[in-house]
Amino acid sequence: MTWVVRSVVAAALVAVGWCALTAWPAIIHGHPLYAVLLGLTVAIAVIVGARALRPRSPHENTPHQDASRTRPRARLRFAGRVVLAVLAVGWVGLMAWLRPFQALEPSLAAMESDAAVTVTESATQLVLAPAGEAIGPGLVFQPGAKVEARAYAPVLRPLAEAGTLVVVPKQPLGIAFLATGAFEAARSAQPQVTGWVVGGHSLGGTVAAIDADAHDTDPAAPVVGLMLWASYPASDLSRTLRSQVLSVSATRDGLADPATIKASRSDLPAGAAFTAIDGASHASFGDYGPQPGDGTPSLSADDARDQITRVSLEFLTGLPR
Repeated sequence: MTWVVRSVVAAALVAVGWCALTAWPAIIHGHPLYAVLLGLTVAIAVIVGARALRPRSPHENTPHQDASRTRPRARLRFAGRVVLAVLAVGWVGLMAWLRPFQALEPSLAAMESDAAVTVTESATQLVLAPAGEAIGPGLVFQPGAKVEARAYAPVLRPLAEAGTLVVVPKQPLGIAFLATGAFEAARSAQPQVTGWVVGGHSLGGTVAAIDADAHDTDPAAPVVGLMLWASYPASDLSRTLRSQVLSVSATRDGLADPATIKASRSDLPAGAAFTAIDGASHASFGDYGPQPGDGTPSLSADDARDQITRVSLEFLTGLPR
């Protein structure tokens, strides 16, 4: 099994190195859990690798006298090592798969504070706050799976410039279902906001729909709007959800394709507004580069961003203030 252990150790170090080289800014600007797990993976790989490389002692190479006793134990040890090797390979694959989609320009420029918007970044969220007094409900926006939170700054910043307080959670491991408490955390941290919109891209929108359904009747700070970008709810909310709903989709989306978005109409209230951005793709909703399985956009990133921002701003300004 020594060669198997060494191979797994090498694979672990290569996988972590690849993640660090190709997505380091996204790792250090994302939720810290992924960085911690990568560090633990390296530490364990180094320890196991050092043990696998040390010379075997003469005692380890000498067969025991009572083979009838040692054979069952040897088989159990071998089976245990096989199970550990399989689990280790799976872990390495998971760490590689979780490598985040990195925010690209103009995301970094949109993260700069100026006279109109103050941008605050912590280990668990981004906050884009209007320089003046916030107008209308606040927005908690959940990123898509494995997408760095900063990638949405260019399309969300104009909403903050127009007066909306915007909170973008940094999801543990980039999975929205691991950030289901983000809305309540944002609401607790911003007690001056008396109403909220929850929104999200792709998987983030699915989690936002869960939050909307759970909190649309809260008396203190209810959810008054649900904003879905290339997304749809995981269950039927047509009879329970009281919030106003906007669904923004893309005609060249290869993941949340037009047929899927059309089918989601029956799961949303009858008054839900649907807008399709002609020529946009799934990745057009953020600035993080192409995404596997997505369609090819025929609309420029700037034009797609402008249209998504415009329809979202119209939705927000039409909500009760």
